[in-house]
Amino acid sequence: MSITRRGLGVAALGTGLAAAFVQRAAANNLEKAKKAGELVVATELHFAPFDFTEGGKQTGFNSDVFAEIGKDLGVKIRFQDLPWASVLPGLDASRYDLAAGPAIITKARLERYRFTVPIAEATVTLLKRANDRSINKPEDIAGKQLGGATGTAQLAQFKAFVESLPGTTPPIREYQSFSEAYADLAAGRIAAVGNSLPNIAYAAKQRPNVFAVVQPPFGAKAYFSYIGRKDADSAPLIDAIDAAIVKMRQDGRLTALQTKWFGQTFDTPNSVPVPAV
Repeated sequence: MSITRRGLGVAALGTGLAAAFVQRAAANNLEKAKKAGELVVATELHFAPFDFTEGGKQTGFNSDVFAEIGKDLGVKIRFQDLPWASVLPGLDASRYDLAAGPAIITKARLERYRFTVPIAEATVTLLKRANDRSINKPEDIAGKQLGGATGTAQLAQFKAFVESLPGTTPPIREYQSFSEAYADLAAGRIAAVGNSLPNIAYAAKQRPNVFAVVQPPFGAKAYFSYIGRKDADSAPLIDAIDAAIVKMRQDGRLTALQTKWFGQTFDTPNSVPVPAV
């Protein structure tokens, strides 16, 4: 073989290798998930009714929703249970495909992450004791001792609402978890707890003789959604998940799951809305 022909052969081989490398590098996260046969989703199994354990097994709204998403995408769902504080940093580091949370869609989060279409409303609502006749609307909490979970978006809105009420209301008592706040509410140590509507509805559904929802919600309209990375590789995956969720909404599966876990349904949009918070 001449040097020229050998050079052409090497060049062709190099071109082929380069093309193969580009093809491999071009695989986006949806293609990778389908090739692997699984979608890796991070969550925290201490956020009922979305994700929690019962009898040692994962259960909740997220499990049911992702089971349907997995069917539509043709993949299995593998959940990773992590403390919520480490979920988004792990997503940033590409340790998994999606964060299930779910999380409230906010202006600040939209600057950094790509959200799926909403799966439930997240507007802040009040939970009271079922036998408390003094609270019939949100404004009736004026002057009462209230509770919320520290460091949450719900608490910030709760504080703003309380500040708008007439008279003087004690500072909201902050708890490390909503479970602790609900325990104090049941014991009569606080008059109401502010949390997102699905969580409040679930607590009242689980213990209707103890808790009741105070209508209407008082916070700015907000929605829960799942979180992905805002990059070109993630876009096809989020697009496919969006399509699956919209399909579930149209054929009634999403409504059925909302009723199952929250005892009510939510009118969620088919696209990511401009957040009010």
